[in-house]
Amino acid sequence: MATMKAKYLGQLRVECEHVASGTKMMTDAPVDNCGKGEAFSPTDLCAAALGSCILTTMGIYAGQHNIDLEGTEMEITKTMGTEPRRIVRIGIDIFMPAKAYSAKDRIVLERVAQTCPVYYSLNEHLEKSVCFHWSV
Repeated sequence: MATMKAKYLGQLRVECEHVASGTKMMTDAPVDNCGKGEAFSPTDLCAAALGSCILTTMGIYAGQHNIDLEGTEMEITKTMGTEPRRIVRIGIDIFMPAKAYSAKDRIVLERVAQTCPVYYSLNEHLEKSVCFHWSV
C-alpha cells in the first residue's frame, strides 16, 4: 500500500496526501521556474525534509538521554544550480536555546545532526552545511 498519494491540480500545483493520517499539503512551482511560488516547491520540501529530519533525530537522541531541546529553532537555505536544475547546497543554521548543555551534549548533538536518514539519503555531491549556534 502506498504511504503517500499525489494529484496534479493544474497550473503546476500538486496536492500530496499522507495516507495514514490523511494530512494534505500542496506544492507549487517557484517563481523562477514558471510557478507562482504560493506554496512549498518540491525542492523546498527536500530542504525542509533535511531540516526536520535533523531535528527529529536530535530529538530522539535527546529523549533517550534526558536532554531538553524544546525551543530549538533552525533556518534552512536552499541554493539551486543549473544544467541540470538541481539543489546544489542546503545550509542549515541551528539555534540552540540558552540551557545548560554539557560539553559532551554539544559535541554529540552536533554529530547526531549529521546522521539523520535524509542526510544520508541525499546525493554526496549536494553540499550540506550544518552550523550550530549555542546560546549562553
